[in-house]
Amino acid sequence: MNNWISALAELQTRGEACVLVTIIEERGSTPRNAGSKMVVSAERIYDTIGGGHLEYKAMAIAREMLDSGSQQTRLERFSLGASLGQCCGGVNVLLFEPMGQPQAQIAVFGAGHVGRALVPLLASLPCRVRWIDSRDAEFPAHLPEGVTKIVNEEVVDEVDNLPAGSYCIVMTHNHQLDLELTAAILKRGDFTWFGLIGSKTKRAKFEHRLRDRGFDPALVQRMRCPMGLAEVKGKLPIEIAVSVAAEVIATYNACFGMESGEQRSSAEPVAKLLPVSRRSQAQ
Repeated sequence: MNNWISALAELQTRGEACVLVTIIEERGSTPRNAGSKMVVSAERIYDTIGGGHLEYKAMAIAREMLDSGSQQTRLERFSLGASLGQCCGGVNVLLFEPMGQPQAQIAVFGAGHVGRALVPLLASLPCRVRWIDSRDAEFPAHLPEGVTKIVNEEVVDEVDNLPAGSYCIVMTHNHQLDLELTAAILKRGDFTWFGLIGSKTKRAKFEHRLRDRGFDPALVQRMRCPMGLAEVKGKLPIEIAVSVAAEVIATYNACFGMESGEQRSSAEPVAKLLPVSRRSQAQ
């Protein structure tokens, strides 16, 4: 699978992020003509834009984009002279296009009834899901594609392993564990969205305890509890799951393409997407 077209199709089928690199301009003597392409994934490169240090630099830029989760296209100009260790003497302009990046990295803490209803819904979206619990037996035998099961006795430790800008959903079987997870997520503070299962009463209790721990009230206000869209009513696990998934979709559609710093202020655009009856609660 060295042809860039076949590679791109295969990577997109697998849901694996990559960067398409295209020579969009050539001047003077260059190894490949304008229109030449290569695909860069986290592990491999496919096809070639001419080899040498130019290709090495292009690969490094593409992998930097993959590591950062960038969704922005990028143009770079390279003189093929001594600075690149090449003697062609010409100039290439390269276009870098991110492909197949998930719109959201989601962490679901809890494999109970609601978690088991919610995760398949999230897995059907352009997302990557980490599903975390200490109880291996609670997970189904077969996981949807795009879902990674994580079993850890110290569930709270997994908060440190989340990518910046993650969507965090806390719905464990234990209120004290919910509180410790909430504290760890808020302490990091670099999430795009954080939802906690529970009632307004649970929220009030958690706000009081977090205030006693010294958390900034403005930071605590970013916690969505109750989470989900109130217009999707019901107490069945699937009804709750649909409500939560709907709010996640509203959030990532509002935030997609933003840099992580912009995503952190996501409450305002999401509030604008919510019905009038919920906007005051989303502030």
